[in-house]
Amino acid sequence: MNASAELLKELRIDRKATTPPPSSPRRGLWIALAIIVLLLLGGIGWFVFGRQRAIEVSTAPVVAIQQGSASSSVLDASGYVVARRMATVSAKITGKVREVMIEEGMRVEEGQVMATLDPIDANAQRSLSASQLEAARSQLSGLQAQVAQANAEAGRLQTLVGQQLVSRSQYDLATSQRDSLRAQLRTAERNIKVANDALAIADLGVDNNTVRAPFSGVVTAKAAQPGEIVSPLSAGGGFTRTGIGTIVDMESLEIEVDVGESFIGRVQPKMPVEATLNAYPDWKIPAEVIAIVPTADRGKATVKVRVALKVKDPRIVPEMGVRVSFLEAAPAAAAAAPKGARVPAAAIIEREGKTVAFVVKDDQHVELREVTAGTALNTDRQISRGLSAGEVVVVDPPAELRDGSKVVEKQQQ
Repeated sequence: MNASAELLKELRIDRKATTPPPSSPRRGLWIALAIIVLLLLGGIGWFVFGRQRAIEVSTAPVVAIQQGSASSSVLDASGYVVARRMATVSAKITGKVREVMIEEGMRVEEGQVMATLDPIDANAQRSLSASQLEAARSQLSGLQAQVAQANAEAGRLQTLVGQQLVSRSQYDLATSQRDSLRAQLRTAERNIKVANDALAIADLGVDNNTVRAPFSGVVTAKAAQPGEIVSPLSAGGGFTRTGIGTIVDMESLEIEVDVGESFIGRVQPKMPVEATLNAYPDWKIPAEVIAIVPTADRGKATVKVRVALKVKDPRIVPEMGVRVSFLEAAPAAAAAAPKGARVPAAAIIEREGKTVAFVVKDDQHVELREVTAGTALNTDRQISRGLSAGEVVVVDPPAELRDGSKVVEKQQQ
């Protein structure tokens, strides 16, 4: 009985014992969401409280130093850009244009084909000259054979005359025929030379149908079209062109200025000149007097002066208006004049033994840049290296300003 009672006690359920709750799959999800929320809150807190605060600064632009003339002007005048080497190219013969190979603004080299004429007549003449040459050569071959036979015949008769087998008159007749054939042979040889010369002239006639550039330059005018008649001489009536086009050697551009007689004494050869094109009033071009043309214009009471341009530039084209200033001294001091850019002197500071400036970038952050400072220009300072015109620099940069710092423009009081 006791054994049975013990067994029944073992089968009894203990309701006071606690069982572990079942694990929920949502528990890990809630933990992950909590971590993300904490990270977001931390990022927002850093953005609001921990980000870099913008430093208020004053700024100024970098300005290019304007280069002025190093010497004063003794005389101002106006003139035009001209080309010393310019040509209206035409054919040497009268003919009909077959093809034009140029356009305005096109650059051509010396010997380049600009146009071709219809070569029908020239080709026919060349064919005739070639046929005449072949005929002269054929005649020469026949005469050479006859001369060889006549030489042999005269030699045989000479032997027979010595043996008194033929009469002297027969021998004299054979020698005279031989001499006549020899003369005809020399004439035929000369005829071949004449035919060769005629063929060379015919070749020139064919080549004259090709119009080539006489020198290298730029085409400024196209005067003919295919189908038109061109001639080196004016035929009148307006139906015949006298040229294919006009080319200009841009390397030969110079300035011609008319100077009044009363002031020509101020101008001397090799005198420095500063030229300004009407199309580019801010561009100062160095130049030099080439020569004073030794004649005056009676109607205008002026003397022509030739001025050489020391700068070759595509912007300079013939017939441009130009103003020139004749300078009293060569611009030797121009090299010593300030160059580069200028900034307020307060924008240049020393950091770690280097001369630097803070440049404000488009994203309102500054860049620490090493510069090369030059002479003082009143309240400004010349900068020869490190800064470019148009950039913005910080004036009186504070001590806490560093490379990459964010800045904001200080409000004017």
